[in-house]
Parts: sequence; C-alpha cells; structure tokens
Amino acid sequence: MTLSLNVAVIGAGVSGLLTARELLRENHQVTVFEKSNQIGGTWLYDPRVEPENIFNLDPNRPIVHSSLYSSLRTNLPRPLMSFSDFSFEDKTYGDPRLFPGHQEVLNYLQGFANEFGVSKVIRFNADVVHVESKGSGFIVKWRMMEVGSIENDLFDVVVVCNGHNTEPRVANDALGIEKWTRKQVHSHNYRVPEPYRDQVVVVIGSGYSAIDISREIATAAKEVHLSSRSSNVKFSKLDGYENIWQHQRINRVYDDGTVVFQDDQDSIKADAILHCTGYKFHFPFLKTNNMVHVDDNRVGPLYKHIFPPQLAPKLCFIGLPFNQGALFPMFELQAKWVALVLSEKILLPSEDEMLADVYKHYREMEDNLIPKHYTHSLLFQFEYLDWLAAQVGLQVEDRLKKICRNLFDHWIASPNDFRNEFSC
Repeated sequence: MTLSLNVAVIGAGVSGLLTARELLRENHQVTVFEKSNQIGGTWLYDPRVEPENIFNLDPNRPIVHSSLYSSLRTNLPRPLMSFSDFSFEDKTYGDPRLFPGHQEVLNYLQGFANEFGVSKVIRFNADVVHVESKGSGFIVKWRMMEVGSIENDLFDVVVVCNGHNTEPRVANDALGIEKWTRKQVHSHNYRVPEPYRDQVVVVIGSGYSAIDISREIATAAKEVHLSSRSSNVKFSKLDGYENIWQHQRINRVYDDGTVVFQDDQDSIKADAILHCTGYKFHFPFLKTNNMVHVDDNRVGPLYKHIFPPQLAPKLCFIGLPFNQGALFPMFELQAKWVALVLSEKILLPSEDEMLADVYKHYREMEDNLIPKHYTHSLLFQFEYLDWLAAQVGLQVEDRLKKICRNLFDHWIASPNDFRNEFSC
C-alpha cells in the first residue's frame, strides 16, 4: 500500500507548483500556502516597492515578494524553462520570443497549475509565520491576509519553496556607503527608469540584472556608471552607449554625492546608487533550534541542497541551487526525488552518512578557495542534475546540456546582446 502523508508546501512559485504536482502524483495529501492571491512567486509582477532603507531593513516592513522590473525578459531560453511533460517551447501566450518577458512565464505557470490540478490545493492569501517540529510532524501557523487571524495546522512533512529573490543583499564594503545620505536602492525595488530621469546613477553589479537595468536607466538618466568587482573591467564607455561607463568596484563615497572608483583617479558626483547585488536566503518562519541555519548565504547543513540530515525527510527545501542554467528541469527533478523519498520508494542514507556528504562538500569548497556564499551555486554544472535524474530513473537530455554550454559561452562573449545573438 502506498504511503500517504499530509504535506505542507510553502510557496506557489515554480518550485512549489512542481513539488505539489509530484506529491499529488504519489497520492500524498497536499496543501500549498501562498501569501499572495495568485500563483507565480517571483514571476508575479508587483508594481509596489518596499520602504527604501537598505542598510537597516525593518523585519516588520510590508514585504513585496517579487523583484521583477516592468520590462524584464528571461535570461534563460524557453527550453531551459520547460517541464518534462508541459513544454514551454510548444506553448505561447502572446510573447513567442526565445527569451520572453515575465508575463509569458507567469501565463505558462498558470497553465501548468491548471493542467495538473495544482490550483485546487493552493490556499491563497495564507502567510506562513511559524513552522516548528511537534511530535512526529510539524506545526504550521499561518495568517489569513484578509482578516489577520492566525490559524494552526499539523502536517507530517513541510517542503519549503519560498524562493530566494526577496531579501536583498547589499554592497557595504565601500568606505562611507552605509551613511551615504543620497538615494540608495536595491534592484528588488526597481520597476521603471522614470525616477532616475536626468540623474547620475551608479549601478553596482555585473550580473544579468545589473546590465539590463543599467541599459534601461540610461534611456532616462543623464549618466550611468556600472561598478563591478571584477578586476578584468577597465574604466571605459560601454560599447554602443554614449552615457554608460564601466568601472571597477567603488572605493569610497562622500556625503556631497562624490563616488570614487578603485580603477581611476577621477570621481563622479552621483544622485543615486542602485545595488544589483543579489539576495539572501531567508526563512524567518522556520524554527529548528539551529538544526538548519543560514550562514553567509549557506543554508545548512543540507544533504544534496534539499534535506537537513537531522530532520530528514520530514523537512526539505526545493529550489535553493542557482546559476545552474537548466533551473526549471532541476527543480522538477528535485521535486520528483522528494516525492519518491516521502513515499519510501527511495531510501535516504543514514543521518551520519548524509552529514558526512555535506561536510565533504564544504571541505572541497574550502580546498578550492570557493567562498561560503557560493555553496548553492552550480554554475552550469551537470553532475548534480545527472545525480538527481539517476535517483528517479531518468536522464538529462544532452540537448539541454548543449544549450546551457552555448548560452554560457554567448553570455561571456557578449553579455550585452546575448539574447539577440543566441539560438537553440
């Protein structure tokens, strides 16, 4: 007889929807808690922004989950954002581009949820505020957003799928930056370029969002200065743009607006600094007596980025790894593995064996001088994907691996125009 567990899934974004679908396939009882009034997670555009105080965030502030800006396009092509039996390549919802806008992705996720009956098990406007072990399961406390009352439910298992693009990380290593009195914003709160019209703006970062946002702001701003930590960046004007300059990291800032960069003796006077510096893993609701904790953006200890050995399999995380390339297929494989483990069709190693595997990974990172905050970064690595696929009796398509490699090459060669030059 198939084991059936009562499972809480926190979040109705990509990971939560996939997890719910796989759990339902295994005949588990599923309740998805979603704090907004519809699915999508980070792909649900919200024009609102949070209060701007990036160096002293109020934990009780009104949280805006999504970090999408209005014009955002995906930085992954459709094949890498496809599910195995619900292809994003075969469906269009008004934006057929290989790298579509965020609304296209949201429509795709809505279609997926409806197709597989996931929408029926989602509890909307339900904000999870407390998760704690109780007996052989977990007590989940959640707030009904409309009325504010707190409800309690007991579950056998909790799967955390709340994403990691909501709690901003900021660049605080430049002298004076934490006390700089002019405007400082994180990309989490960037939506449109108009607030920067005729201003001199410094954008900190070198990833997809930093490049995209700096180019968009340049359509309204007087000047944009893109600051990168990379020592390979030399002070220069960005090709094809008359008002965007590239610099190395910021050395220091002054209250009169002066910003001095490490790579040149000249300085500029800025009206605003925009931090495109990524996000922190954040689980304020989770109470585990430090059996799971976040240290310099390392969530751990976690076996294979999913199971905390001391609490496995009753608590798990889906969707933590990043920079992999084939993110949606990876999340799907994670969800399949978890569902089969919970059905006891796949057995986990012992707690000691799982912990040994985790610490072996940590030692390898240290030996290779990889910073702790890259623990969950799988920069276009396929070993993890192949391992997950083998666990659930599948194989990762060679085509997907080839697309990932080609995409990475295009990004390195032409970070400003890779979407226009890339084809599958």
